[in-house]
Amino acid sequence: MLTKTRKQKVIKAVAIHDKDTGSPEVQIAVLSKRIDELSKHLKEHKKDTHSRRGLLSMVADRQSHLRYLQKKNTRRYNAILKKMDLKK
Repeated sequence: MLTKTRKQKVIKAVAIHDKDTGSPEVQIAVLSKRIDELSKHLKEHKKDTHSRRGLLSMVADRQSHLRYLQKKNTRRYNAILKKMDLKK
């Protein structure tokens, strides 16, 4: 589970300004962190189909944010891919 302090660290790492909580970069970063944690959980609990469905939903949501950012600002899109170590 993503705790409040870890979430704040993730937000601080990619935020555009001090009070940034809703930019696509922040949302992508938070979703990526949650996806990583849920993937670790699913490696132990292979039959947890409810969590797997949530994971697939988060991956689709992150993909939507990435597509939006690529369409609106390619420079910021490339920067978040490098920063979060994501594939195109």
